[in-house]
Amino acid sequence: MASAMNAQPTPVKPNSDAARPFRRAVLSGMAVVLPPLLTIVIFVWIWGTLDAYVLKYVEAGVRTVLVRQHLDEIQTLDAAGPLPDVTQIDGRAYRKVVDNDYVPEDVYQQVKTYLAGEEVPKSAKRVLELYVQSRYLKPQVVIPIFVCVVILITYLLGKLMAARIGGFVWHQFERAVRRLPLVRNVYSSVKQVTDFMLSKSELSFSRVVAVEYPRVGIWSIGFVMGEGMIEVTSAAGEPVISVLMPTSPMPVTGYVMMFRKSEVFDLKLSIEEALEYIVSCGVVVAPHQWQTAENLARLRGDGSVTAVSGVAPTR
Repeated sequence: MASAMNAQPTPVKPNSDAARPFRRAVLSGMAVVLPPLLTIVIFVWIWGTLDAYVLKYVEAGVRTVLVRQHLDEIQTLDAAGPLPDVTQIDGRAYRKVVDNDYVPEDVYQQVKTYLAGEEVPKSAKRVLELYVQSRYLKPQVVIPIFVCVVILITYLLGKLMAARIGGFVWHQFERAVRRLPLVRNVYSSVKQVTDFMLSKSELSFSRVVAVEYPRVGIWSIGFVMGEGMIEVTSAAGEPVISVLMPTSPMPVTGYVMMFRKSEVFDLKLSIEEALEYIVSCGVVVAPHQWQTAENLARLRGDGSVTAVSGVAPTR
């Protein structure tokens, strides 16, 4: 009896089944919200970078040029006594801004409307800057023009690089950059990423394959680049192919290796599906590659596999 009374009750593990539907719902919601949200964030970041480091300085330069063209509208009156707030000069109404400096009345009123209740600056030049900003540099006008100019400059640079002289100049520029100790490392990494994303290198991938690498029993995804070297074919005793073995999560880096054709297994994956799998570190799997009963039955029916363990797919 004493031992029964002194026995500690067995702790009951909390049932987490009740929390699983909520967690699954939250994860499903995040899977829906995050892709468009991250896409918007990336584009907002790109635009913010262009606005802060390019558009702002271009706009300031254009504003300076336009203000200089309107400097002759500032009139300075010389008088011994007090000057009126509004006066007529050559048939045009002018308003005093500070001391003896006057600006046209229509310019002053437009700046006052633009400031929406804020005090008009006590500087004739500053008034002209705000006038130029409100009349010529409206965002709905500046932004489309800026985008068109960037596209035009990019197009012209592309045509120039295609020419022999442009390619030579760019080659010399890259040689100079690669001599800088710290800049060359950053530049090389960024160039690899941009070349992979913007060039047509994906067209050189003929198909997606799986090979046992780096040892037997471990399967890795690779991209067939083409036929291997004839001397390696002779040494291997059978035809070999060149395969790019990319690294996760940045497929822009990797190793080119030559495998026997008999050691390479073709996968029913597109280049885009394989890249998604590599970039996501194996999280994103093409639906037709999920290890479901339907897919396993289809593969067995095709004679592609003899036995596959039932593992729940990652969706």
